Amino acid sequence: MTIITGDCVTEMARLEPASVDLVFADPPYNLQLEGELHRPDGSGVEAVTAAWDRFESFEAYDRFTRAWLAAARRVLKPDGAIWVIGSYHNVFRVGASLQDLGFWILNDIVWVKANPMPNFRGARFANAHETLIWAARSKRSRPHFAYHAMKALNDGVQMRSDWYLPICTGAERVKVGGRKAHPTQKPEALLMRVLLASTRPGDLVLDPFAGTGTTGAVAKRLGRRFCLIEREPGYAALAAARIAAVEPLAEADLAVTEGPRAGPRVPFGALVEAGRLAPGALLTCPRRRHRARVRADGSVALDNGRTGSIHQLGAAVTGAPSCNGWTFWHVEERGRLVPIDALRAELRGLR
Repeated sequence: MTIITGDCVTEMARLEPASVDLVFADPPYNLQLEGELHRPDGSGVEAVTAAWDRFESFEAYDRFTRAWLAAARRVLKPDGAIWVIGSYHNVFRVGASLQDLGFWILNDIVWVKANPMPNFRGARFANAHETLIWAARSKRSRPHFAYHAMKALNDGVQMRSDWYLPICTGAERVKVGGRKAHPTQKPEALLMRVLLASTRPGDLVLDPFAGTGTTGAVAKRLGRRFCLIEREPGYAALAAARIAAVEPLAEADLAVTEGPRAGPRVPFGALVEAGRLAPGALLTCPRRRHRARVRADGSVALDNGRTGSIHQLGAAVTGAPSCNGWTFWHVEERGRLVPIDALRAELRGLR
């Protein structure tokens, strides 16, 4: 767990290649602000005006973007992935550079801000969202995705690509002298979702633009390792103090919902070998329209003599191109039909 003060491209070049599981990056937005922003009452708006967000041209910003993305790709593991967050000022340029460098875009996520700042000039729509790009290191990469955990987080419904979350406010906002320390501090809820979705406990997360350390704070809480790089010493010091105060969750509390494939593989024949289904046992579909008999080798046979696996014969009798035989076929026990998937779950529990 490291916090490095320095230029991200230089510091990433010193890291071991293929050593990082996930990169989360919140790079400068290159906002191109012209003059100060004011509210209708004349008060000033705290916007991004620091030197770290200024580039002399789009070409200069593109060179910077390609440099840090190439450095990040070098340190990613073959099945690693990257998340980049941006606004309309920069996210399209970043997306093009990602593709040019060989990353494979998996999703773009729209973070819909529950409490966005209004457009005080009244000349445009209020900027009420930011975009996150989730990309694999390459087209061949198979990055981790906790699909069932995200579904559980969303009340059992498949999580969509629009995330409704508030901006960072209140006690979570890092302040110095009563003023917010960083103009674009991200909410911990956003990083919580990203890390739960795409990392496992113990994975190494790299943030090359660490700011006040939100990524590190959430990673520590979730039992992930982290490496933060921050160019500005003041921000790095604030991040270190913030992360030091974070208490990691207990190991038992880090467990997330996993899909059926997370358990040990149990072939249908194992039910026969274990005596849970005897050769000759009769299987039926939920409406009792189709029947199949279990054979000693774990295959099944229809009344017409056709044989095959539970999946092949399920597809055959339904006329479908494929069939999940575990949920299609049932066995009668004590006067009620039980899916054979329930028998598989019982056997998994004994292993």
